[in-house]
Amino acid sequence: MPYVPHTAEDIQAMLKVIGANSVDDLFADLPENVRLQDALDIPDGLCEEEVLRYFKKAAGKNHGQDQLTSFLGGGVYDCAIPAAVDAIIGRSEFLTAYTPYQPEVSQGTLQVIYEWQTFMCRLTGLDVANASMYDGATALGEAVLVALAATRKKTVVLPETLNPRYGRVVATMMRGMNVTVLVAPAGPDGTTDPAGLEKIMTDDVGCVVIQNPNYLGLVEQVDALSALAKGRKAIVVAAVNPVSLAVLKTPAEYGAEIAVGEAQPFGIPCSWGGPLLGFMACTEKLKRRLPGRVVGATTDNRGNSGYVLTLQTREQHIRREKATSNICSNQGLNALRATVYMSMLGTEGLQELGEANLTRITALRRAVKDVPGVEIPYAGPVFNEMVLRLPRPAREFLSFARKNGVLAGIDLNEFPVGTENDLLVAVTEKRTATEINHLAELLTAFTSETEVK
Repeated sequence: MPYVPHTAEDIQAMLKVIGANSVDDLFADLPENVRLQDALDIPDGLCEEEVLRYFKKAAGKNHGQDQLTSFLGGGVYDCAIPAAVDAIIGRSEFLTAYTPYQPEVSQGTLQVIYEWQTFMCRLTGLDVANASMYDGATALGEAVLVALAATRKKTVVLPETLNPRYGRVVATMMRGMNVTVLVAPAGPDGTTDPAGLEKIMTDDVGCVVIQNPNYLGLVEQVDALSALAKGRKAIVVAAVNPVSLAVLKTPAEYGAEIAVGEAQPFGIPCSWGGPLLGFMACTEKLKRRLPGRVVGATTDNRGNSGYVLTLQTREQHIRREKATSNICSNQGLNALRATVYMSMLGTEGLQELGEANLTRITALRRAVKDVPGVEIPYAGPVFNEMVLRLPRPAREFLSFARKNGVLAGIDLNEFPVGTENDLLVAVTEKRTATEINHLAELLTAFTSETEVK
């Protein structure tokens, strides 16, 4: 409803009730030098129509991914979303309680969450998954805490090739827990150097994080890295792009006890950076340490199938000192979107999706390999995205491409494994051959400093 300010009569009536003569009396305890003496320097208010006109004009300056060709990646991807996803999630059957504490009125929500958990277990190869997490970064932070609690150690190793946003979140969370964070260096091929990891591995390390594919899109040597971690009895946490699990080894196959990631590619639009959808799955041994919610399947006293919250370890339900986490909610609507999306694709569809991403990144590599001055610094296998090394700073090409209707990627100048000339380019199943070739044409024009028609 529209906001209507109090009238002078309203204010006087309220002051009378509380025994004050004026609004200034409410601030009598504050020193004079911290009180605002003059009126606020703000323009006069606008009428409703003027406000609407102002914001429509401001919104018109935005250009979304329906108007631009996006090669942005780094954890959030412009993916194809079937129209049926929006149609299905808007059905009244899913308008049950957001917080499903009462199973008798929340069976729709509980069943969807149960199916979501099932999909995550099948994708990762692990035994148990929780309802969902806020996003991939916080999911990784929670996974590290689970691993350290299980091993009773206080050191975690993060790869230098980890998504920098994930790394910052983990570092912040660990600072409050007095946990030491070590960094496993990358080798010249852009992946984690097993020898470098081995040098920093000690018996104090309780958790080793492997991101596969890593932030540069490169496929890591997961078996070798996992073996080094297990040699020191550390828990392996795999941070993965779930789309890649249709064509790459699952976390379970290389011995990861916990898998986390960002499920945004499963039917969730980029939406200017959020909201996102984190996931977490683990082995049977660690299931009681999972944060957040877990939904289980059961039967009632008449033998009918039903779904309920189980293994509840949140601080609202038990003593705070016994809680595994302070994660207090999950991304229910986004988990529903992802579940509908995966249900529509099925096993074969997900495999075709993974293969489509491989096909397009291969097409990008082929399209740019002959562009003068552009190098591909890392020759290893990639998924979804890859690094291009330009003859001039990447930020200059980003500006050039933007003027031509293309969001060309991410400048890697501040990423530890990269230079100011390095550009991270993502290619999802949504990108066409024409769009990929257009990017190659822009690169050619940029490197030769010619005009693009």
